[in-house]
Amino acid sequence: MGRLEEQLASVLDKRQHIAKRRKLVVNSPNSIDFSSNDFLGLAQNTALRQRYLDELNALDTILGSTGSRLLDGNSQYAIDLEQRIARFHNADTALLFNSGFDANTGLLSTLPQKGDIVIYDELIHASVHEGMRVSRAGRLIPFKHSDVNDLNRVLTDICPTDKNVFITVETVYSMDGDVVPLVEIIQILKKYWPQRENGYIIVDEAHATGVYGENGRGVVCQLGLEKEIFARLHTFGKSLASNGAAVLGSNTLRDYLINYSRPLIYSTFMSFNNLASIKCAYDVLECGETRPIQRHLHNITQQFRKAIELPTGTLLPSDSPIQGIVLNGNAPVRALAGYLNKRGFIVKPICSPTVPKGQERVRICLHGHNTTEQIDALVASVHDFFNVQKTNVIVPTFTSNALEPAKL
Repeated sequence: MGRLEEQLASVLDKRQHIAKRRKLVVNSPNSIDFSSNDFLGLAQNTALRQRYLDELNALDTILGSTGSRLLDGNSQYAIDLEQRIARFHNADTALLFNSGFDANTGLLSTLPQKGDIVIYDELIHASVHEGMRVSRAGRLIPFKHSDVNDLNRVLTDICPTDKNVFITVETVYSMDGDVVPLVEIIQILKKYWPQRENGYIIVDEAHATGVYGENGRGVVCQLGLEKEIFARLHTFGKSLASNGAAVLGSNTLRDYLINYSRPLIYSTFMSFNNLASIKCAYDVLECGETRPIQRHLHNITQQFRKAIELPTGTLLPSDSPIQGIVLNGNAPVRALAGYLNKRGFIVKPICSPTVPKGQERVRICLHGHNTTEQIDALVASVHDFFNVQKTNVIVPTFTSNALEPAKL
């Protein structure tokens, strides 16, 4: 083993010692999914599968795009799809990216002009951090998670300013599952920029796409706030059973990203079969086929929250399909996750330092394909775990009065 290999192995050994080493796992095909982001269950939907196969059969080309979008990778099929996505979400334009990470990075790395200010929720996704890191912004300022009073404090500190000010948030947060107080954030901004002079909101709808709003249009559309948001991001790899993302905004924003967004300019564009899968997902959204799934998903979310009783620990204050049981320490959440895994449920422990110490949790995602009987069985197994562990004194009492949000 060479010197570099030894250094890499040593770093991995240290990560192993503190129980932070990551590894790839394959879930049992016979287990019940309470972990993935397949919120509508479309990844295993037979009707969508057939629609997708029919679409592929109808296309002249179904393989690679053969190049970046600015060279040979563009097509009328992609342009038509973007226009359809924009119409569906009530936006002026849409611009496709290969992934949500690329879209956020491409947007946040290029949009702030020299010296501009980016204010971001402390739980914002890593892709936003990556974009901000290489941007020309003069200041990057976090505010407390979904805390409009703290956002107001930050704005008071920086105003007045002639710089562009960007506020970036998610509509549904991936680890805590809570929904952003978007109306209140907009009201705060209007105090400082009543005519939208230089305050701009960027919203990531990754975990809301398909789940919230009419036919799954997202939280922004559900609240009728499309005209208040400068840029929106929707991803297709969660509820829509595909991959890729789109940035929604003005014609000027789209043209600017085409000219300056490096992930778009220097990446081979997604293949035709990928574009077809996105189109088919929007087919089922637009025609209303997912409405009953949406209703069922929100119903079983309430069923889960009403049924579960925790003698210790805390249930995350989330009304979204992203739920979580917070315990004090890595050992208890690993014990609960392992217990549920052995019972045939796929759930994952989220340990510190991914989340603050004392706020470790088992993340539970509910899906359109989960049945009410499966919800009852999951809840019963959680109750069984606590009855068993109470006797063995494995789970310590949760003592914190304040629930800190997860930090990724």
